Amino acid sequence: MTKREKARKSGWIKAAAVLLIAVLACLTAAAVSIVSFSKTDETKKADAAIVLGASVCDNSPSPVFSERINHAVDLYNDGYVDAIIMTGGTGKGNIRSEADIAGEYAEKKGIPAEAVFMEEDSSVTEENLVNAGKVMSENGMDTALIVSDPLHMKRAMLYAKDLNMTAYSSPTPTTMYRSWNTRLPFLIRETIYYSGYRLARLFRHKPAQP
Repeated sequence: MTKREKARKSGWIKAAAVLLIAVLACLTAAAVSIVSFSKTDETKKADAAIVLGASVCDNSPSPVFSERINHAVDLYNDGYVDAIIMTGGTGKGNIRSEADIAGEYAEKKGIPAEAVFMEEDSSVTEENLVNAGKVMSENGMDTALIVSDPLHMKRAMLYAKDLNMTAYSSPTPTTMYRSWNTRLPFLIRETIYYSGYRLARLFRHKPAQP
């Protein structure tokens, strides 16, 4: 290998190292912001609570989903919202949608059927909010509290902002992600999804609309 080739190889290695450090720094900053925002509670009077979907099993919401629904039920009972919008489509291997199962769960908790709205076509968080926004428009609702796990709120609220929703963060006061053995994988996933979406936003001509 000639000196020129060695110098070129060395240059590529240095550039790759700098790029790697920059990526890691960005991901670390994103993770810190996600953890910091998870403590933000903007709960106030709004038209509806939007419960972001999660997994279901045997016609019952998962423990994670149950915590979200329970919080929305409390918001309704405490007078913060007049309606609850359940989100989530039918996952692989399921017969009923996440929203349908969540709605039934809420009604068993005492929420009147007329106060429960559903969107049953989404499979990811952004679709949850896009479709929930349509439900709001169709039913004269203008403001919403977004309900999900604390570490999920940063990404969810960014979606809501880009959808021009008048929405406020209302994270669940309890979560199944209690220990770092469960929180860390969730945080890593959220950091990747959040950072990926921030990057994708740079190439969008205009924000997505509901």
